[in-house]
Amino acid sequence: MHFIETVLGKISDQVWGWPMVILLFGTHIFLTFRLKGIQRYIIRGIRFSLQRKKEGDGDISQFGALATALAATVGTGNIAGVATAVAAGGPGAILWMWLTGVFGIATKYGEALLSVKYRQVTPNGTMAGGPMYVLEKGLKSKPLGITFAILTAIAAFGIGNTVQSNSIATLIHETTGTAPWITGIVLTILTAAVILGGISSIAKTCEKLVPFMALLYVIGCLSLLVMFSDKIIDSISLICKSAFSGHAAIGGFIGAGVRNAIRYGIARGLFSNESGMGSAPIVAAAAQTKNPVRQALVSATGTFWDTVVICALTGIVIVASGAWQSGATGVALSKEAFSNLTGIGPTFLTIGLFTFVFSTILGWSYYGEKAAEYLFGQGIIKPYRYLWVAAVLVGALVKVPVVWSFADVANALMAIPNLIALILLSGVIAKETKDYFNSGEE
Repeated sequence: MHFIETVLGKISDQVWGWPMVILLFGTHIFLTFRLKGIQRYIIRGIRFSLQRKKEGDGDISQFGALATALAATVGTGNIAGVATAVAAGGPGAILWMWLTGVFGIATKYGEALLSVKYRQVTPNGTMAGGPMYVLEKGLKSKPLGITFAILTAIAAFGIGNTVQSNSIATLIHETTGTAPWITGIVLTILTAAVILGGISSIAKTCEKLVPFMALLYVIGCLSLLVMFSDKIIDSISLICKSAFSGHAAIGGFIGAGVRNAIRYGIARGLFSNESGMGSAPIVAAAAQTKNPVRQALVSATGTFWDTVVICALTGIVIVASGAWQSGATGVALSKEAFSNLTGIGPTFLTIGLFTFVFSTILGWSYYGEKAAEYLFGQGIIKPYRYLWVAAVLVGALVKVPVVWSFADVANALMAIPNLIALILLSGVIAKETKDYFNSGEE
């Protein structure tokens, strides 16, 4: 296990080097300018997302698609991921994570637009879409489509499954002493009860779960910020200064300089909001929408809520509470910050993380399933679902550094073919966007 951890760590260091950071963040900035600041339409996207009526062909409502995508993104990246970024990159990593979210809105918009535009109807009448279809039909590159699908089907077991169950099993064990296998079994049973019913069952569950869990977590963060209100300005100042000057290694800060702040901030930003990874567009393609731009605007709000709001709140809480200097990392660091809510802090965090984990496992099960379907046809769907359920239990028992390193590598490899498609098809995205807004359609 130590050998595997070492190898994965070295591979992660390589794939998350400067070339990857530049490619990812550069694509965010490029699309922001190419689309003339599509972020300014975020309010319209939020308005569209609240409309649950059927607009066109698709399997689920626009809100259902957003809820499922948010279920997949609002997970351990918002709790353990932010804490990991701060521990490894210092407070400055929070600003880079936040900027990844702000500029990443354009990337999430672009990839969702393309996935809806190039989606297709399967033999059983359901929608199928995502970067694999964009690469095949838009770029006329079946090999790249296959490559993305393989990476997604495999990566799903890291970022969307084992990382999630591992985080909650670890936290519950530390908080209550409950054995990880018990948490794993409970989570496995709940997962099976939902995903075996397919996307309709997943979307209905996420529509109810996501608003509740997000609101509950935000209330907890705001409560802590009220407690540390006198430190908020200083904390934001430290975050901004550290982002460009680095910060001396003290307590839990195990990184050094601006490079680590940028690297871990952007890497954890991608892990959290998934902009550029190509995962969320898979469910966007299933939405009942009459125009690719409308669903793209809805999808873009996912990055706004996930990173610009929730991750920012988590980061400021960790810095303002002083927990980032405790020497802890990951879930333990978040637990340290929330322990300031006397009596209910650890319990509150446990409940919040459990709902985050469960929803993420549901959302990512659909991503992996559709990737497997692209590769092997519809006959693979049921076996994949059963394998997914089994992996939830396995993840609860795996050593966390191995899981996180695997997720980091998988994320980067998934993103590369998707980012290539976004850059080469940016003209298509710009044209669709211009045509929509010139039409005056609401």
